Amino acid sequence: MTTIMVVDDHPMWRDGVGRDLTEHGFEVVATADSVAAAANRAAATKPDVVLMDMHLPDGNGAQATVAVLEHSPATRILVLSASSEREDVLEAVKAGASGYLVKSASQAELVEAVTATAEGQAIFTPGLAGLVLGEYRRMATVPTGDGPDLPKLTDRETEVLRFVAKGLSAKQIGTRLGVSHRTVENHVQSSLRKLQLSNRVELARYAMEHGLD
Repeated sequence: MTTIMVVDDHPMWRDGVGRDLTEHGFEVVATADSVAAAANRAAATKPDVVLMDMHLPDGNGAQATVAVLEHSPATRILVLSASSEREDVLEAVKAGASGYLVKSASQAELVEAVTATAEGQAIFTPGLAGLVLGEYRRMATVPTGDGPDLPKLTDRETEVLRFVAKGLSAKQIGTRLGVSHRTVENHVQSSLRKLQLSNRVELARYAMEHGLD
């Protein structure tokens, strides 16, 4: 059963989302109403997915995302916010969020997004994915000056990385490439070590920044 933490400072909204997810087979193991509470409860419960609001009394969702991932690196963050402002979306993704959904989404869309996020996919409200990709492509064209050579990935690692950037799970990538999901995970772990990254979200971001998507 996928475990969930809901972070939102509005009790009725927080409780309602938790109830909806429980009815659809998820286990809500924690709720939080602030950055500090989110960090503490993530450390205690290590949820699979966190639903994160962007506006909290002691900070914002990006700060809370960083705090949660420090305590529970394997957790995936899906922002669920009333805001679709460009700055909020990009700040959340750069902090480590896997996806971004606006609160106008239907219950069915929310359930589908949480399921996909738990499987390692990057989920965005229509229109926001293009915004994020466009920003990373823009960043990739900005000269960075002379620096160390990029780590050398094998052709297969690069191929897997392209699929990671598209939000595919290890099982889906394995099906595309005709290999087992364990082989895919081995390539992912090898790429993480070479690039000195800590998770798939950072790996996907690296791929987009370097035009591999």
